[in-house]
Amino acid sequence: MSAPEVYSIAQAPITCHTFNADRSQLALSLNDNNINIYTKQGKEWQVTETLSEHDKAITSVDWAPRTNCIVTASQDRNAYVWSQSLDPNTGRMVWKPTLVLLRINRAATFVRWSPNEDKFAVASGARTIAICSFDPENNWWVARHLKKPIRSTVLSVDWHPNNVLLAAGSADMKARVFSAYIKDVDKRPAPTVWGEKLPFNTVCGEYASLTGGWVHAVGFSPSGDTLAFASHDSSITIVYPGGPMVYTIRLQSLPHVTLTWTAEDTLVAAGHDCQPIVYSGGPGGWSLAGTLDDSATKTGATRVGTVGRLNTAAFNAFRNADTRGHTSETVTDTELHTIHQNTITSVRPHEVGAGGSVARVSTSGVDGKLVIWNVSAVSVGGLAGRLGAMRM
Repeated sequence: MSAPEVYSIAQAPITCHTFNADRSQLALSLNDNNINIYTKQGKEWQVTETLSEHDKAITSVDWAPRTNCIVTASQDRNAYVWSQSLDPNTGRMVWKPTLVLLRINRAATFVRWSPNEDKFAVASGARTIAICSFDPENNWWVARHLKKPIRSTVLSVDWHPNNVLLAAGSADMKARVFSAYIKDVDKRPAPTVWGEKLPFNTVCGEYASLTGGWVHAVGFSPSGDTLAFASHDSSITIVYPGGPMVYTIRLQSLPHVTLTWTAEDTLVAAGHDCQPIVYSGGPGGWSLAGTLDDSATKTGATRVGTVGRLNTAAFNAFRNADTRGHTSETVTDTELHTIHQNTITSVRPHEVGAGGSVARVSTSGVDGKLVIWNVSAVSVGGLAGRLGAMRM
């Protein structure tokens, strides 16, 4: 089993990260109003450029692989599209921002390029998703808004492979699938399991978490025929609209806040339990398959729910004190039995294998670490008890 690549980027939380197409450069935010671009030098990542235009903390970033453009979203209610151009004074390529007219009055929370890279979606605290496309006449990006029936902050979005459908997870405890069809930008999409006629702002599906938790993360499978979402009630839900079937996996660990599909039958999710967890299944059912963090299985953990943050001396001392009403224990070991030592804020596909499935994923976290994992290196020793999927 090959070990993951671990990089200690900074002594500050990494809010979000993204790689360029050939993975030679990395863009991330350290919980401030700048995007730092890193270049691999030897065995370490070194800052080579800083993108400064936002005046409040950056919440999300995405790097388009073909056009090589970066889009950023921030608490300042703005988004910028960054592209490279030649500086005539220095003769070198520099990053320059292009204005995005979001027209929102709350923080932008999440951003993703569409598969064709001709538009992007910006989630916000204004109960709105801005679908942005380029206006060449004015040289800026303009937005159309998805609003109804969103009732609270939108926390995440993900594009369907057809470049039209958009999944969104919200603090109103719902995951939804919308049509983001723009007549002058998109070709008429072919029928899918989500519907045939898809005018802008059509709601193609709406799903609730099992016991009413915020929906932190959403993601379409590679085919687009399946939707997964992670909720704050410590659950993962997989939706088959063509079935229709909905499978929910209840976790004994802390909630996930981010997820990504690696194949049509496999996804990786991570969050407050500080390790990436692998789930696998199909229309017949879903279950927890294991963890990518082999170190979490070498510490005597024997079941789901005793790994990550729930398997530390500090937590055990607190639990004993809560049970007995007093404690005489002195806590000296506060280190987690995982590679990440704090919440994982983002998990993203890193490298695609020969068969089209994702071979490696990258994670970043509040501990300032960036880790690149081999998806095939799934450990089940510390997760021996597999959770059954509950059909709703």
